[in-house]
This record gives sequence, C-alpha cells and structure tokens, in this order.
Amino acid sequence: MSLIEARGLSRDFAVPTRSVFERAGRQTALQPTDLDIESGESIGIIGESGSGKSTLIRLLLGLDRPTTGSVRVDGREVDAAASARSLHWLRRATGLVFQDPYASLDPRMNAGQIIAEPLWALGIDDDRRARVREVLAQVGLEPSMADRYPHEFSGGQRQRVAIARAIVHRPRILVGDEPLSALDVTVRAQILEVLEHLLETEDLTLILVSHDIGVVQNLCDTVAVMNDGAIVERGTTRDVLLHPQQEYTKKLLSAIPVIPGRGQVSSGDDAPSV
Repeated sequence: MSLIEARGLSRDFAVPTRSVFERAGRQTALQPTDLDIESGESIGIIGESGSGKSTLIRLLLGLDRPTTGSVRVDGREVDAAASARSLHWLRRATGLVFQDPYASLDPRMNAGQIIAEPLWALGIDDDRRARVREVLAQVGLEPSMADRYPHEFSGGQRQRVAIARAIVHRPRILVGDEPLSALDVTVRAQILEVLEHLLETEDLTLILVSHDIGVVQNLCDTVAVMNDGAIVERGTTRDVLLHPQQEYTKKLLSAIPVIPGRGQVSSGDDAPSV
C-alpha cells in the first residue's frame, strides 16, 4: 500500500457570471487524477502556472474538498470537510514549506515561538524548548537565534526557520511549494543542502512543486508533469528530464530556465542534464 493514494481526484470551480442573462459556468482546475506516492519517495511536480499543481497539493493535504475522488494517507481517508481536530492525524503526518519565508512567518512572534507553534497546535507534549533548539541546529542556525524576530533574519535564514517549523513535529511527509524560488542563487544552494540532509537523515517523503529543474533533479527520485489539470507524464527524474516522451514535456523543459545544481554538467543537447 502506498503512503499516499489519490483516486479519481478532481476539482471544479464555479465561474462568476458577468450578467444576469449569463448561465453560470464551471472551470476545471484538476481533471480526474490517480496518483500513488510511496513512503520515502521524493517526487517533483512541474508544469506551467495554472497547470493544477497547487490544486493537487491542496487536495492531497486536505486543505480543499475534491469535486470527485478520494485521497488516502497511510491507509486513512482524508476528509477535508471534517473538523480541524479530526484532521490532527494528517497535520501531524505532514509539514509544509511555502515559497515566501517572510510572508509565511508571523512578524509578532520570535523564531522559537514560530517553530514551536505546530507542537502547541497538535498537543505534542515534548520538551518544546529542547525540540526547538534541536531543529534549529538541524537547519544550520544557532539555538540562540530562537529569540530573534523574522525581520532580524536574512531571507535564507527565514527559510531555514520555515523549514524548522515544518519538521519540528517529526512529520512523515514534507511538502515544498516553490520553497527556493524566492531566494538568490547562492542562498538557494545552501537551502538545497539543508533539504538534502533532512531527506537523508529524517526518512521523509518529499512532494516538491518547483519550476527549477536543477532543484528537482537534485532532490527528487521521480517527476510528474502537469498540463491543463492533468498529469501528462510521470517517471524517474532521469528518464523524464533526459528522455521525455510527451511533446508538452519536451516544450516545457526547453522553456524552463535551469539553475545548475551541485554536480550538474552539460549534456550537450537541449535536455536538462542529470
């Protein structure tokens, strides 16, 4: 049994009418989709803006209700209509890192409070101070930085705080929604190292949404390509990036700028190297 199983998952949204004479319409953000993610797998989800990546992630995390289909995580069905408390098991199993670290951190809270927030929200009775110090060290920050506020950190440090918050409750699944795209190239490489280390040491399953092929090829074992609300191609990272089968994938890869990752070399053709 896969860690995450999506079956027939779709999402439609109502389209507002522009006049009283116009019939209400529907827009499909995600077509009926099946997706299996194994425990320990690192999957990159790529595609143009509006391709359905964020909609898919929200449905997998129980942050939105599907129009059709179902999601099961570790054998338990995800009911997005359930109360927040009844979904604590899912929140305990998942950690989320957003694109903009400054926007995702409460400026009124210091780093220690921000990182410890999932422990309070989920009722985890660990030594919270000790756990905060532990995860700060894991992401390359000094434990004394727990007393600092978001504006006192650099952009890269703020993203480290965001990552620490995402793993403080020891989730099984780490979800990154463009977690490196708001950072400059030098800082991006440093945060990439942090994520690689966590994947090696914490037995995490990674779901990564990214436009950066260099990040995907460094972090992900498999890749799913989305277009018009559907997964049009999926395979190992090497196969999809070097030998895409679908015309859409070929066009997408040729159009996406690549930020070289560590160990990346030119392949001598138009495909990104792996």
